[in-house]
Amino acid sequence: MSIINTSYGEITSFLLVGMPGLEYAHIWISIPICSMYLVAVLGNCTILFIIKTEPSLHEPMYYFLSMLALSDLGLYLSSMPTMLRIYLFNALEISANACFAQEFFIHGFSALESSILLIMSFDRFLAIHNPLRYSSILTSIRVAQIGMVFSFKSILLVLPFPFTLRSLKYCSKSPLSHSYCLHQDVMKLSCSDNRIDVIYGFFGALCLMVDFMLIAVSYILILKTVLGIASQREQLKALNTCVSHICAVIIFYLPIINLAIVHRFAQHVSPLINILMANVLLLLPPLMNPIVYCVKTRQIRVRVVAKLCHKQI
Repeated sequence: MSIINTSYGEITSFLLVGMPGLEYAHIWISIPICSMYLVAVLGNCTILFIIKTEPSLHEPMYYFLSMLALSDLGLYLSSMPTMLRIYLFNALEISANACFAQEFFIHGFSALESSILLIMSFDRFLAIHNPLRYSSILTSIRVAQIGMVFSFKSILLVLPFPFTLRSLKYCSKSPLSHSYCLHQDVMKLSCSDNRIDVIYGFFGALCLMVDFMLIAVSYILILKTVLGIASQREQLKALNTCVSHICAVIIFYLPIINLAIVHRFAQHVSPLINILMANVLLLLPPLMNPIVYCVKTRQIRVRVVAKLCHKQI
């Protein structure tokens, strides 16, 4: 167990929180949370299985979708242990090392998902703007290289977080604000100079916002390209290929923006609202992304239905 020296003693662990005022109902709250975990894992594994076993889906768009599913699974597996411990067993304590590791993986997979959504937006722009050269530009090798580069970038971005947190001094065992560890949450418990953490945390948030702005720019370019298409039917067909990705972007970024607004401008809001929004931030994207892509992407929907029908026969 990690021991963090302070001027008042030794802090070996932190306290997480469940639903304030609803502690008596934690076991009932665990039922929908467990259900969401199961649906999300099943949905993302189904996406990965369908893309792996169907040669016709071995295209850049679906390779990037596989990366999105993997990052969603990583995000769920990073947060699942502490949330289930809290709501099933009322176990609020987490060791310092486990807390630092969890916030590293949560921030890392969140940064990776943001990067993948950015890549997918450029993929859609390239497919609409230059369809004839699309396959020759985004070869399988190039897609793998892009995935490796952005994965490495996400790791490097969040790698300093656990080390900077470990170097801080913590004066009391105050509870954290969520059911899992986040960099900005743990940092607030420090009683030593945490300016480096504040600055680097702001830099990490800025990187997410840059991704979001670049996604917006890519869609402006997509819209400009689509408006240049003569046939209205072709315009709708081109835009329809972007619907699933637009939904994924909204599902990922909207909770982040709402939570940031609440933390900044509604500091006296009920802690229950903050915790609910923070849980939605982690639970919603991995749950909804496979559903959205199965419903809105015909190629995946047809193959999922075919697999299910084949099993029934």
